[in-house]
Amino acid sequence: MFHKSNVLPQPHKIILDTDPGIDDAMAILFAEAHPNLDLKALTIVYGNATLDDGIQNALFIKNKFNCQFEVVAGASVPLKRPAVGATVAVHGPHGLGDVVAPPQTVAIDERPAYQYIIDTIHAHPGEITLVAVGPLTNLALALQMDASICSLVKQVVIMGGAFGEHGHRGNVTPYAEANIHDDPHAADIVLSAPWPVVVIGLDVTQQSFFSSDYLDALRDDALLTQSADACQFIHDVSRYYLRFYADKLGLAGCHVHDPSAIAYVLQPELFSLRQGPICVVTEGPAIGMTLQKFDGKRYPMDDWESAANQQVGVEVDASALLELYRTTLLAYMPKC
Repeated sequence: MFHKSNVLPQPHKIILDTDPGIDDAMAILFAEAHPNLDLKALTIVYGNATLDDGIQNALFIKNKFNCQFEVVAGASVPLKRPAVGATVAVHGPHGLGDVVAPPQTVAIDERPAYQYIIDTIHAHPGEITLVAVGPLTNLALALQMDASICSLVKQVVIMGGAFGEHGHRGNVTPYAEANIHDDPHAADIVLSAPWPVVVIGLDVTQQSFFSSDYLDALRDDALLTQSADACQFIHDVSRYYLRFYADKLGLAGCHVHDPSAIAYVLQPELFSLRQGPICVVTEGPAIGMTLQKFDGKRYPMDDWESAANQQVGVEVDASALLELYRTTLLAYMPKC
C-alpha cells in the first residue's frame, strides 16, 4: 500500500546576482520572504548603484530584516566597454531612492563573487539556481574561470534584454535594455553558454505593473502584522522610483522588473517561453540589443546553428504574478 507523503518539497537554493537598486530591493525581500526559496547569497555587481553603494544597500537589508544570506562583492566595471555609471535618475544617488543606508560594518564573504558562484555550484551540484538581475559581469567571469559550472548549475534565470514582443525593444536606447547595455560582452558570453538559461526580459516585465494604489494597499494591508516593516520599506524605497515613472513616462506606478525573475523561479507556469539561441550586439548604435533565432529553420550561412538553445519569456499572467508577490510579502515573518 502506498501512502501519500507529507514531506514538503525542498526549497530552491538560489544565488541572487544583483545591483541593489529599488526593484532589486523588492526582489530581495520577495526571495527572502518565500518559504520555497533558500536564498544563499547576494553577489553584488555595479549597475543601478556603484559597487560600494550596492554592498552597503545589501548589508542594510540583511541587517534590517535579520536575513541569513551572505553578501559577496563582485565586479565594479564591465568586461570591456567603458562604464555607463550608476542610474541616479531612476534609483537615486545611492540606489535606494530616498532611503539612504547608514554605514554597515558587518563583514562580507572575502571571495570575489565569481569565485563564490563557482564554489557554491560545485558544493551543491544540480541544486543552485542563479538569478541575475543586474549586468552579467559576475556570471561571465565565473564562466571564464570555470566552464564546468555549465553542467553543474540547475538553472540560470536572467532579468534582462528585450526581444520585440509586444513592441518592447529597449529602455535605455531604442534597442537595448539596461542590464544588457551595461555589459554587452558579458551578456553575450552568458547567453550563448551551454547552460540552461531563461531570460525574463522587458517582453514580460513590462506587461506587469505595480500601480501606486497596489503599493499603497500592500503597505496598508500589512499594518499591525509581522510583515509591516518589510512592506513599509518597499513603499518607502518605491517613492523615488514612482516619481521617475510619473515624470519621465507618465505612469502612476512602475513595471515589475527584478521581482519577475523571482516569480519565474517560484511559479514558472505563469510564463510562456520561446526557445532558440541568443546573441548580443556588442558594438555600434545597437550595442546591447538582444536577438533570438526562434524560427527553427536552417540557412546556408547560419552562425546560430551550433549555438545553445535558451528560453525567452514572451507572455506572463500579470494578475497572478502580482497576487503571488502580495501574498508572499504579507505572509513574511522576518527572522528574530
